[in-house]
Amino acid sequence: ASFAHATGAYQVVQALIARGVIGDFRAPDILRFGFTPLYTRFIDVWDAVNHLEQVMTTGEWREPRFNVRGVVT
Repeated sequence: ASFAHATGAYQVVQALIARGVIGDFRAPDILRFGFTPLYTRFIDVWDAVNHLEQVMTTGEWREPRFNVRGVVT
């Protein structure tokens, strides 16, 4: 699944990674998540969406620590 976030896609992905939800960022504004049916359970998806909701509604993704870019995302 892919989503666009015009002002903070990279930061949102970094905030989710800090919570243990691994996503992928693609410039300029795409968040990507892969779901493999072999071992991804309903609760795993539920928890990931819950973390995404919390990161977005609290503005956690705006914290300066999530704006630091590494060589590889």
